Amino acid sequence: MSAQVRWGILGTGKIARAFATALRDVPGAQLAAVASRSLDKAEAFAAEFGAAAAFGAYEELAASDGIDLVYIATPHPQHAANALLVLGAGKGALVEKAFTMNRREAEQVVALARANKLFLMEAMWTRYLPSLLEVKRIIASGEIGEVSQVVADFGFTANFGPEHRVFNPALGGGALLDLGIYPLSIAASLLGPVASVQAQARMGPTGVDLQTGFTLVHEGGGMSVCSCSFLARTPGELTVSGTRGHVRMNTMFHRARSVTVALDDGSTRTIDTPYLGNGYVHEAIEAQRCFQAGLLESPDMTQDETLALLKVMDEIRRQIGLVYDADRAV
Repeated sequence: MSAQVRWGILGTGKIARAFATALRDVPGAQLAAVASRSLDKAEAFAAEFGAAAAFGAYEELAASDGIDLVYIATPHPQHAANALLVLGAGKGALVEKAFTMNRREAEQVVALARANKLFLMEAMWTRYLPSLLEVKRIIASGEIGEVSQVVADFGFTANFGPEHRVFNPALGGGALLDLGIYPLSIAASLLGPVASVQAQARMGPTGVDLQTGFTLVHEGGGMSVCSCSFLARTPGELTVSGTRGHVRMNTMFHRARSVTVALDDGSTRTIDTPYLGNGYVHEAIEAQRCFQAGLLESPDMTQDETLALLKVMDEIRRQIGLVYDADRAV
């Protein structure tokens, strides 16, 4: 197998630009192609980031030779169809979160990947950051005792018009899908599978949630208290607490460059956890590692866990009354 991994990117928006920027810092990564619904946008993106080819249709990229993995950076409602297109063409896929609109769609994507024996991974980039790996190491060491609670929030003030993506139900708008998936995913990675959830939300005039809070009970007995918001600039911190103390991911947990341990004896210590590039580098490295090793998924973000978390998201949405067109599809 070649030492180079040839990437294609579907979409040319903000998240696609972040990932293309990250690929510059990933050893062995080559941006082979980009696709947009607009050929002009694809060509401009390709010129800026050095992609070898540009396409004005997603189908053209999927059918193109010389691509190993495709990063799907389109709006949420397009993820399932785009992933099925890419996998159907025999290429592996790294699908931006939220992976799909609901579990039903995700099951179709996962089934095709497994049937065709192709690599598939949710692009939950925070799973691979050094700060989270350090928190897991601290928990495993027993330093903060028996862990039973996670508290996490993620919110910013979305000063956009009602037509903006984050408020548009046709584009998968809402705080839960855009932001809430982060604390949900990281809480599950720290305390294990979710057994039950209780949620409340403030809904907006366009029919999507403006802020949502949810409490998770995990199968191991731990509890997480999570929130997301488009109405408030929240601290964005995450704290894991045990019988002897706690560890906090500093600044914002999704881009923490250090973690601090505070124990019941009054002692504290801070560990630096710098990340590479813009942070997305680590998920790309993991995807390439798995692909080159012949793995079909990442052990740190398995397809079964993606499905399980989407089931939780579906239940949260049921409780707060958030329905998308994808839920009505037969």
